[in-house]
Amino acid sequence: MRIQKWGGFVLSVTSAQLDLWLSTLLYPMVRLLAMISSAPILGNKQVPARVKIGLSVLMAIVIAPTLAPMPAIPLGSPQSLLIMVQQIIIGVSMGFTMRIVFTSVEMAGEFSGLQMGLGFASFYNPQSASSSTVTAQFMGIIATLAFLSMNGHLMLLALVTESFHTLPVGQMMVTKSFYTAAQWGATIFAYGLQLSMPLLAALLITNLALGIMTRAAQQLNPFAIGFPITLTVGFFVLSLSLPYLAPMLDRMATEGLATALKLVKLPLP
Repeated sequence: MRIQKWGGFVLSVTSAQLDLWLSTLLYPMVRLLAMISSAPILGNKQVPARVKIGLSVLMAIVIAPTLAPMPAIPLGSPQSLLIMVQQIIIGVSMGFTMRIVFTSVEMAGEFSGLQMGLGFASFYNPQSASSSTVTAQFMGIIATLAFLSMNGHLMLLALVTESFHTLPVGQMMVTKSFYTAAQWGATIFAYGLQLSMPLLAALLITNLALGIMTRAAQQLNPFAIGFPITLTVGFFVLSLSLPYLAPMLDRMATEGLATALKLVKLPLP
């Protein structure tokens, strides 16, 4: 391709050079966009797609000069499409490690809400694009605020930026990384059960007491007195457990970032 300029100056650009320039911007942008779309807060359905694309393009332009040379492969070829798929897998894996933290917190809220009798009080949750109970949304908001207060979203962006140096474009994650992600999924759901365990234990004792009371005095209506009692006990225990919730959320978010570091072979800080 030849471009005529003023003063008789001619700029010649070959197709290989054009492919190299475009791939220097396109491959990092694909990984960044995949991570942003799958990560919590940044990947929220309420965040416009233009904002996500614009943020990924801006970050790709900023970090492109610091990256290693991209593979000399023509864009549109099967090898180029394979590299794009690899970048999508890497980005989604990094965002998934943090997304599952919020999922476990909302799962704890779902367990608590069902035991409190608030299973019918469900609203649309923009974070997961589905309906969830009031307690699940409440705990999800607390987890979001805790994640923002510790600058988790900035650390996640810094992490995906550094991943281009430890896991360059064209190199795929090893099998051990996928096994690490599977182990993290099993661990984080155990954390979600631990978050809801105090409330579940208190409501179990309350239901046992109500069962004994209605058995002793059969004229009592368990549906009339059981719902307000379980609701009151549930909110009371939830208010008592709130001061201990923030350290647990901080620990879960920290371990989630550490797992994302392992996925891209970054050393732990």
